Amino acid sequence: MHRMYRALFWVLILFSTSALADIRIATWNIERLGHGNNKSYPALAQIGSQFDFIAVQEAMNSDGLSAFKRELEKRTGQKWQMMYSHRIGRGSYKEKYAFVWRDSAVEYVDGAVVYLDNTDRYAREPYSARFRSRKTGTQFVAATAHILYGKSVSDRTPEIQALAAYWEWLGEVYPGTPRVLLGDFNLAPSHNAWRSLKASARPAVTHGATTVSSVDGRFANLYDNIWLGKHNPLGVTGAGIFNGPRALGWSHKKFRKHASDHVPVYITIGNAQLINTQPTSTESIAPPAGTSHAQRSAAPIASRASAPSQNEVRGNRNSQIFHLPHCPSYNRIAEHNRVPFASKQAARDAGYRIAGNC
Repeated sequence: MHRMYRALFWVLILFSTSALADIRIATWNIERLGHGNNKSYPALAQIGSQFDFIAVQEAMNSDGLSAFKRELEKRTGQKWQMMYSHRIGRGSYKEKYAFVWRDSAVEYVDGAVVYLDNTDRYAREPYSARFRSRKTGTQFVAATAHILYGKSVSDRTPEIQALAAYWEWLGEVYPGTPRVLLGDFNLAPSHNAWRSLKASARPAVTHGATTVSSVDGRFANLYDNIWLGKHNPLGVTGAGIFNGPRALGWSHKKFRKHASDHVPVYITIGNAQLINTQPTSTESIAPPAGTSHAQRSAAPIASRASAPSQNEVRGNRNSQIFHLPHCPSYNRIAEHNRVPFASKQAARDAGYRIAGNC
């Protein structure tokens, strides 16, 4: 009997400390939030209400964030909270980072801080804070960054490479707390610049794209992502890219004008699921040992890409160059770097240029 009670005690301890927080965490670059009069805040809230916690990049001012929060409360009938950094950036362009969360699901703990970058590698230093699931008490560190786009990939790589040191810094400042790095990184996770960070962390999404082209149904680059510790201490069960235009029933052109040129990336924890799942792509995340069958079935299933047509224009997400079927390098693009386009104009609209040997 004594052994039975001891076993029961340890089962209860393991269950109570497991990271089954049942929350939905997202990152979203809401292009120039608060700037101009084009934003449809009800539309932003319709998408934002899918999640319990959102890291926001490209907030131009607190007015835009406040309007977003008000519409979230109006749509959900629940209280939402937010916190944000000061305006960060070199030169005349500056933006705020923000965290916005559903008050019934998440609470702020401590440690809100903008990273002090002694190496001066970041144009916009990352922002972080510690939060807690109200359901289980599980804590997590949310850190967000918007990597400089620059004129070429070489302008982005120094900041990406510096993220490995930032990841370690987060572990020192918030010891023992699982870290989640969310943001618009302006570089696909397959690029070699991520090598140092990949020693300690992994991207939640490795396929698909998050930047919205002007061609309906087409997404150009996998720039937005969520990076997690390799051993999945939060109990992440699913990850995906949320198809904002499809969820709203909007054309890409309308979405880019009234919402953003990016769509959210999200992770689900425990049994959490989106209210209305219409992702661009989703991926399964291996559940931690001991995860129940119900939790495993909650993980979204990876989508399958359709076979390319013979006339498909093929872009290279790393070089931002597109190739036609007759071009010498058309079939030399690695599978994970291929971005399909319906036409040359669609590729140009997404920011790609034609290969010099076409």
